[in-house]
Amino acid sequence: MAESQNIEYKESWRDEYLKWVCGFANAQGGTIYIGVRDDGSVVGIKNAKKLLEDIPNKIQTGLGIIADVNKHTKNGLDYIEIKVKPSSFPISYHGEFHYRSGATKQQLTGIALSQFIMRKTGFRWEDVTVDNLSVDDLDEESFKIFRREALRSKRMTEAELNVSNTELLSKLHLMTDSKLKRSAVLLFYNDPQIVQTGSYVKIGKFGDGADLQYQDVLEGSLITTADKVIDLIYLKYLKAKITYEHDRRVETYPFAREAVREAVYNAIAHNCYMFGTPIQIRIEDEAMIISNSSILPNGWTAETLMEPHDSIPYNPDIANVFYRMGYIETWGRGIQKICDECRALGTDLPRYDVLGNGIRLHFKALKSALIDQPKAPKHQGTDNEGALESAMVLRLIELLREEPDISQEALGERLGTTRRVVQKHISALKDSGRIVRIGGKRYGHWQINE
Repeated sequence: MAESQNIEYKESWRDEYLKWVCGFANAQGGTIYIGVRDDGSVVGIKNAKKLLEDIPNKIQTGLGIIADVNKHTKNGLDYIEIKVKPSSFPISYHGEFHYRSGATKQQLTGIALSQFIMRKTGFRWEDVTVDNLSVDDLDEESFKIFRREALRSKRMTEAELNVSNTELLSKLHLMTDSKLKRSAVLLFYNDPQIVQTGSYVKIGKFGDGADLQYQDVLEGSLITTADKVIDLIYLKYLKAKITYEHDRRVETYPFAREAVREAVYNAIAHNCYMFGTPIQIRIEDEAMIISNSSILPNGWTAETLMEPHDSIPYNPDIANVFYRMGYIETWGRGIQKICDECRALGTDLPRYDVLGNGIRLHFKALKSALIDQPKAPKHQGTDNEGALESAMVLRLIELLREEPDISQEALGERLGTTRRVVQKHISALKDSGRIVRIGGKRYGHWQINE
C-alpha cells in the first residue's frame, strides 16, 4: 500500500517522527509504519522489541496522548505499526503544532494556527468578546436598518423586534456575559476595524488590465455597508441599456441584480475577517469579480460550491443576522438562486475559483446589454456617501422625467431605498429649484427644471 493522507512509511525510528504523530492527531488520524520503505515493502528493524516499549512512552510524554503501537512480522522481518486517533483538542510537540494535510505534514503558524485552535476548541473568531465597547456605542442606524429588513423579510415578527437593542442582541446570540461579541461590533458598530483591520468593502472600475478608472471604499458597520453596496454598484458603476416594448421602457443591466446581490451578501456574511483582507468587487466592461477570504470546510472545492450543498456558514452569527434580514438564503441555496437569476437574464453561469484562502466568483456580462461608453475619468476619492447620494439623485431625476406622476413609494422601490430617503432628496431638489411640483399631492406631477 502506497503512502496516502492517512499512511506514512519510515525505514527506521527517529524521535523527530513524533511530529508526524502530532500531525495525524491534529488531523483525521492515521498510521505510521516503522521499518517499511516508501513503496510499502518491509525492510525490517532490529530493535523492534525496545521500540515497542519506548515509542508509547515518548508519545505520551511528548504529546500527552496515547497511541496504539504494535509489532508485526513479515517474511521474518519485524516492523512497527503506530495507529494514531484524531484528537478532539489541539496537540503540540515542544510548543509546535503540526497538521497532516494530504500526504504531507505542515507546521501551523500565525492565522492558520489561530484558526485551527479555534476550530478544535469549538470556539470561533467571531465569538471573542470586546471589552472597550458597550451596546450604547453601537450605531443606531444599523439597528433601524436591521429591524426594517427583518420585518420586511418576515423572518422576525414585530413583537420580536420591538425590544431594546440589548435584548435584540441577546436574542441574536451576539452577546456573552453581557459583553459584545466581535460579530456584534462588525455588524452594528460604525468602525468595525477597531476589532479587525480590513473589515470593509472595496469596489473598483477597471479598464484594460490594471487600469483602475475609479473606486470606492465602503466603511462602516456590515449592516450599513450591505444596505448601500448594491445601490452603489448599479447607480454608479453600471449602466442599463434602454429599449422599448410596446411603448414601455425596459432597462437591462449587464449583470443580474439579484444574483450580484446574493453573491455580495454571501461574501460579506462568510468572509474570514481574521485575515484582515477587505472584500473586493472588481468591475470590468464584460466581467464582475467578487473576492473574499474564506476557509472552506474539509473536502470542499470550487465544484462543491456550484452544486447543492449543506449550509455551513463560516460566521454563523453574522450569517444568522443576514438571513433574518432576508439578505442570504439558508440550506446552501444561495448559488442556486444566483444561477437561476443568471439564466433568467440570459447570461453565462458564474464560476468559482478557490485560491489559497480566498474565493473569487466570476460573473460574465450579458453582451447584448453592453453600451459603448467613453472612458470614465480617473477618480480615487472615497467619499462614499457623496458618491452614492449623487448617483441616486441623478437616477431619481431620471425617473421623475420618465414618470412625472410617480409616487414616492414607487420611487423608493425603483431606487431600492426607503421612502424617508426619497423624501430627503426630493426636499433638497425642491429647495435648489431643480424640480417643482405642479398641482396637488394626489393628482399633480413633477416638473424638471433643466
